[in-house]
Amino acid sequence: MKRHLPHRCAARFAGAALLVGLLAACGGSDSMSTPTPAASASTSPVGCSATPIGGQPTLTTTLVVRGIPAPLDFQVPPGERTRAFVVEQGGRIRIVRAGTLVETPFLDISSKIRAGGEQGLLGLAFHPQYASNGRFYVNYTDRSGDTHISEFRASPPAADAVDPATEREILFVRQPFANHNGGGLAFGNDGFLYASLGDGGSGGDPQGNGQNLSTPLGKLLRMDVDRGSPFAVPSDNPFVARAGAFPAIWAYGLRNPWRFAFDRETGDLYVADVGQNAVEEVDFAPAPRRGGENYGWNTMEGSRCFSPPSGCATSGLTLPVLEYTHSDGCSITGGVVYRGCRLPGYAGMYFYADYCSRFIRSFRMQGGQAVDRRDWTAALGRGINAPTAFGRDDEGEVYIVDQDGEVYKVVPAS
Repeated sequence: MKRHLPHRCAARFAGAALLVGLLAACGGSDSMSTPTPAASASTSPVGCSATPIGGQPTLTTTLVVRGIPAPLDFQVPPGERTRAFVVEQGGRIRIVRAGTLVETPFLDISSKIRAGGEQGLLGLAFHPQYASNGRFYVNYTDRSGDTHISEFRASPPAADAVDPATEREILFVRQPFANHNGGGLAFGNDGFLYASLGDGGSGGDPQGNGQNLSTPLGKLLRMDVDRGSPFAVPSDNPFVARAGAFPAIWAYGLRNPWRFAFDRETGDLYVADVGQNAVEEVDFAPAPRRGGENYGWNTMEGSRCFSPPSGCATSGLTLPVLEYTHSDGCSITGGVVYRGCRLPGYAGMYFYADYCSRFIRSFRMQGGQAVDRRDWTAALGRGINAPTAFGRDDEGEVYIVDQDGEVYKVVPAS
């Protein structure tokens, strides 16, 4: 068992709750959707507020804001140029405007949430058409420790405060333990909402959820939140025709994915999965994706056999493109792909970190391999004590969230 960290969350899913959620998601003629091209939060930014700098200049960070209690996520709605939104583990979403933390929370659902350790308000995603519909999605654990993925609505979208009563529950997952909740949310280039859930917690996946297709635990889910009630299952999800499978599953074999991200330009998917006792990993799925990838847990931890400890069957598994052992860190914090305006020489660079050792690193994908690996700790890690998340603004510039209460922006050193 690893020590408790805010993003080493766990999950449990009761069979009865699964049945209820499944019937709600699949009951009705409009519950299966056909994929269609859609505007997405993952599209490349348009317009630059700063003059691009050629080459690969030396990088540093600048402090954006401080004084945020236990921040876990940083998001900016598509087209938004004046506000950024920071998730507090305790259950509030805060607005940052021009480097100032707005005193009144954008959303406060702290009364609904059990926070602390690895539980709380864990993830946020804005709808691709947020500027017109005001819809956004959160992932949180309630006072019983169970997971909720819910939609809220800002009216008008430019409002700086949202009524918690606008909540519409998308998915409920019962949890057995207090760790491995996952918690990530993001819209893909296809316009669908993706959500990550951990394997059910404890240690070693005792319930075998990672390889069990009947539960959403240990999975990456894909949902159409524009159709169905409470959502529709995209018709090309990989397991929609498999009897007994939870139809929203897109990929499986995950332990505790702490942050996944799409490359806004290519649509490639990066998943950072927290390891058990030995290995941290980054998984990769190039676009166009078909889904159905099995990332191996708990048969494997990274590229090593876990259960059994040797001689495990690896056929059909998608192994990580990058991993590191616990001599180097102990809890990966997944990052984002740089597609910003100001530093075009770094386009395609995936930044990530380790919560324990506090390093900040990057690599690029080329020919299916993680290349151009770099360590940015000395340049970007000053003052960062516990990196919990990365984020991007609407121009694609990169931000780093520190659990100590700060948000930093990656900028050229001169």
